[in-house]
Amino acid sequence: MELVLASASPRRKELLNQIGVQFSVKAADICEAVRPGETAKAYVKRLAIEKAQAAFSDCSLDTAVLGADTTVVLDGNIIGKPQNKADAIDILMSLSGKTHQVITSVAIVSDEQTLSVVVETNVTFRTLSMEECDTYWNTGEPLDKAGSYGIQGFGAVFVDRIEGSYSAVVGLPLAETAELLQVIGVSIWQQEEIQG
Repeated sequence: MELVLASASPRRKELLNQIGVQFSVKAADICEAVRPGETAKAYVKRLAIEKAQAAFSDCSLDTAVLGADTTVVLDGNIIGKPQNKADAIDILMSLSGKTHQVITSVAIVSDEQTLSVVVETNVTFRTLSMEECDTYWNTGEPLDKAGSYGIQGFGAVFVDRIEGSYSAVVGLPLAETAELLQVIGVSIWQQEEIQG
């Protein structure tokens, strides 16, 4: 069974490489708008499945496609990627000194089945200052990240603690992903070189 990753995310590619999975990449472009009344868990699950389905639509039958989506939730509200600097700083200051949830879903679509899992991790930020949020914006890291930060990068200094899966916060919960891959017959621990 060949595996396709329906994502251009370098973080997801690195995580799959970390567990030795052989795969190719076919980014899926779908509408990511939240539907009225949709919960965060339902939202990320739907997007992960839709990304995998979109990429699978022109794959061969002996292929499985992995889609994933991650969102940040504070007080029940979905926080997406920042629109601009002011938005990013507002988001970071709203997370300051509080615990938020990072919810990631993984879906695998093949000719025979669709599997998915949703993983929720609690992330607590220390108290932030406007000045450090401004400086962090200038690193360029917040721009393409839900919640305006990357835990695997410079944003790690904001995190006081996490409860749950670190890799899920980065973008792909590895324990759960490995279980899904094994169900459909895709091997882990098969390579060491980094995929392009």
